[in-house]
Amino acid sequence: MESSTSTILPFLVILLAVSYASSDTFQQNFYKCLNSHISVPLSTCFYTPDNPSFTPLLNSSAQNLRCLLPSVPKPELIFTPMVESDVQAAVICSKQLNMLLRIRSGGHDYEGLSYISEVETPFVVVDMSKLRSISVDIQGNSAWVESGATVGELYYRIAEKSKIHGYPAGLCTSLGIGGHITGGAYGSMMRKYGLGADNVLDARIVDANGKILDRESMGEDLFWAIRGAGGGSFGIILSWKVKLVPVPEIVTVFTVTKTLEEGATKILYKWQQVADKLDEDLFIRVITQVGNGAKEGEKTVSNSYNALFLGGEDRLLQIMGQGFPELGLLRKDCVEMSWLESVLYIAGYPSSVPPEVLLQGKSSFKNYFKAKSDFVKEPIPESGLEGIWKRLLEEDSPLMIWNPYGGMMSKIPESDIPFPHRNGTLFKIQYVTLWGEADKDSPGKHVDWIRKLHNYMSNYVSKFPREAYVNYRDLDLGMNKNGSTDFVQASVWGSKYFKNNFNRLVSIKTKVDPDNFFRHEQSIPTLPTAAKQ
Repeated sequence: MESSTSTILPFLVILLAVSYASSDTFQQNFYKCLNSHISVPLSTCFYTPDNPSFTPLLNSSAQNLRCLLPSVPKPELIFTPMVESDVQAAVICSKQLNMLLRIRSGGHDYEGLSYISEVETPFVVVDMSKLRSISVDIQGNSAWVESGATVGELYYRIAEKSKIHGYPAGLCTSLGIGGHITGGAYGSMMRKYGLGADNVLDARIVDANGKILDRESMGEDLFWAIRGAGGGSFGIILSWKVKLVPVPEIVTVFTVTKTLEEGATKILYKWQQVADKLDEDLFIRVITQVGNGAKEGEKTVSNSYNALFLGGEDRLLQIMGQGFPELGLLRKDCVEMSWLESVLYIAGYPSSVPPEVLLQGKSSFKNYFKAKSDFVKEPIPESGLEGIWKRLLEEDSPLMIWNPYGGMMSKIPESDIPFPHRNGTLFKIQYVTLWGEADKDSPGKHVDWIRKLHNYMSNYVSKFPREAYVNYRDLDLGMNKNGSTDFVQASVWGSKYFKNNFNRLVSIKTKVDPDNFFRHEQSIPTLPTAAKQ
């Protein structure tokens, strides 16, 4: 697909000729600017707070309800581009009016940075949800997918054409593909094929000058940066060309749950030692929750071993018998199904739900929550696990998810893409605390709890730096302030997300967006002025 930059010059000529009355509001100015060069009626894609559709649209894909509270700043307007040139127009008009942009494809970002701004106002949200076309090329083992499409839609469209092709991206099916891949995109096939970002062939983006670029015209440096540095720093992703991977016609899934009373501690200690070394066709994550104990009024901790195996149950049982017999997997625990059915299973859908639910693109997970992440290099001893259980039992609705690495994740070099968490990582932990309406205005005790748990874990996880996953944004790690990006400040969290890749990202950012047009609380900074000269 060729770069289409020829439409830019007429836009610029028109923009330079436009004069705005000083009494006009920003919304009116933006409206006039957009209206001067987009082809569809603005009434179909331009939403201000006094529009009855504004709040439902703002809320539509937002995952974290704490980012929608009345106290959180709201955008001046939401713009929903219909075609690629609309996205160009949004960039050019925002630059013309010196307006901050936020770009949303799926709304799963944990701190809501795609639809809120804590440090700069006013701002505009460019919501990519209407750009969601998918073109699957089975013979070419590839697919073009627009930014607003969800992971689930992509999976469905691949399976619609082939039972033996898939794509190794996220487990949550309502993820917007645009932002998902920018952070890496891990999923249940990552031990076999790596991340979604490891399996990208091309991309189309709008850069800080309003130009549409593909891989050839953007160059390999920028193409490297957009596959793992997180969204909102380098441009607006229009679409990805992804590489399809082979999957068997029949895969096997299982979920086996063990409570503390059933020896959960010793079994999880063993899982830590083997999960990254098992056959790379096998992905076993652990979902840790608190539930009712055996006695009335008591609570316990349960670990659910939730797995996808790229093969039949006979070989799975053989692998588990040799490598992880402690779990006690039985044939009755295993369910054989198609790869697409396994997508629904891993995402938590009941078996009665048809695959067409993936085309709805809606998230059923909406909560008030705070999350954090860690990467683990050495097994956590049983005494350390017991300390975790003690802390989990003190919180209302805690959740931990342990994702195994190894396999292909150990073979890809740390510098291959910005995502650096590779060889030597046994597993990643995601920590979440959730709360309800009753605590929506006073979340402090829950946030304090997860910070204390994170602090407790410091002895058991990666060090120098203590690594974190950029797609689980955590503003506790630090923020850019007031529209500036302090390189020293940013390097604190930048080294956690990207390790030694951070400096290269800063260098590329300085080259392609020297004015720091694309920015947010944890965007990649530009080099200090003296360093640029």
